[in-house]
Amino acid sequence: MAFLKKTGKKLGKILLNKYLIVFLAYTVFVTFFDQHSLIHRWQTHQKITQLEKEYKFYQEEIKSNRQKKYELQSSNNNLEKFAREHYYMKKENEDIFIIKE
Repeated sequence: MAFLKKTGKKLGKILLNKYLIVFLAYTVFVTFFDQHSLIHRWQTHQKITQLEKEYKFYQEEIKSNRQKKYELQSSNNNLEKFAREHYYMKKENEDIFIIKE
């Protein structure tokens, strides 16, 4: 029984220590309420990750579109093929049949 009283007093002193109380209050404040809280930092990190993925996607799209542009400008045959496939252009005396799947 005496052991519990000694342990209880020591535990009470530790829990009521002003430095521990200030540390716990600071930790709670920084975690949840501060402008630069851990939650806000985690959300910002997620947003940065998502934007980096979009950036990589658009860089690949730009590279692909530049390649297509070069192919169209390099040859009249490629330009004619593109116009026929995408804009359904035709030569005179030619019929176009569009087959939808």
